[in-house]
Order: sequence, then structure tokens, then C-alpha cells
Amino acid sequence: MATRTLALFDLDETLIAGDSDYEWGLHLVSLGVVDREIYLAKNQDFYDRYRAGTLVLQDFLDFQLYPLSQFSRAQLDEWHAGFLSSRILPMIRPGARALLDQHRGAERVIVTATNRFVTAPIAAALGITNLLATELEQENGRFTGRAAGTPCFREGKVARLTEWLAGRGERLGDYAESWFYSDSANDIPLLSEVTHPVAVHPDDRLRAHAAERGWPVLSLDHP
Repeated sequence: MATRTLALFDLDETLIAGDSDYEWGLHLVSLGVVDREIYLAKNQDFYDRYRAGTLVLQDFLDFQLYPLSQFSRAQLDEWHAGFLSSRILPMIRPGARALLDQHRGAERVIVTATNRFVTAPIAAALGITNLLATELEQENGRFTGRAAGTPCFREGKVARLTEWLAGRGERLGDYAESWFYSDSANDIPLLSEVTHPVAVHPDDRLRAHAAERGWPVLSLDHP
């Protein structure tokens, strides 16, 4: 019997050279559907807090999800198509697809704090069908501006992975080998759960943590 393996991938700043949440905010600004000065300032402040590890997730979700509640799903999907082609596809790191291909024989999952609306088309463009992301509440086909369930952030990534595996009748320990690739110290909880944690373009805090524990550090800047 073949060895069962699991390969988990963070998205933002890992497979892509940027943050899709942040870029979506910039896209809304470029469309003129949010106040440029106010939105840019808040968007940057939340991004800086995320990088520093001081982000209060609910505050960010209230800010980031509110615009989704103001427009129809058809309109949002139209805007997202332009967002994907103009902003995200050019940001895919040169070595990202090769890394994904390296794990083609594994169960592959993107695990991201960014919400499903923003990230599902990105995962599809990368050829990954399994996505764990922050879920969004919907009523009558429209987003309410609120998250649903456990946000896929920090320890929430561990909880969401556990829930997803349980839904398949599995546990993480059922996989002989498991990988998680991430850039962020916010992902140390999940990195600490797998058999092969890998820091990819790590922030300073994760780089130091990886060095202490002998975790490999990977660059995807080359094909």
C-alpha cells in the first residue's frame, strides 16, 4: 500500500508574492467603490498588524468583509475575475507550481486565513481543489459581512484542518508524512503539528523560530 501523505500550503506571501486580502482592498479602491483615502489607510494598518502578529482578527473581518455585503454576488464575481487576472496571476511565485507538482501524489490543501470568496478562484487557478479558508455567512445569496464558523487563522487553522479531516473520517496522524509550507509566524501552531514544517520566504519571527528548530527555509523565487 502506498504511503499516505498530506501537503498543506499557505497562500499569501507563500505561493503568491503578496497578500490577496490586501490586494483585493486595493482592487476595490481602483474600482472606486470604496473611499480611497480611508480604505488605503485602514488596509495598510491591518496588513502591518498582521505582519507584526498583533492583528485582532474580528476587527479586520469587520473591515474587510463589509464591502462584500454591499454588492450582489454577480457584481462581486465580475470584479473578482478582473482582480484574478490583473493582480493575482502575475503574483504567483515562479517556483509555486513546481512545488505543488512535487506533491502531486499527496492530498494537497491550501490553508489560508483569507476568506473563501477571495481565495477559491486563486486555488482553482493553481489546480488545488481542497481549500480551507475563512468562511463567509450568506443570506439569500448575498454575503452578510460576517464570518461563519471558526476563522482559519493561527490556532484556527489547526481547528479547521482537524474538522476537515474528521469529515473524511481521518486524523492528521493517519498520514505517515505531512508538510506545511508557510511564510508567517502566525502559522507556527499548524507548522508545529506536521511532520515536515517548511518556512517559505519567512517573516523575521518565523525565520528565527525555524532556525531554532532546524526547520528548512525555502525560496520559490525561481522556477
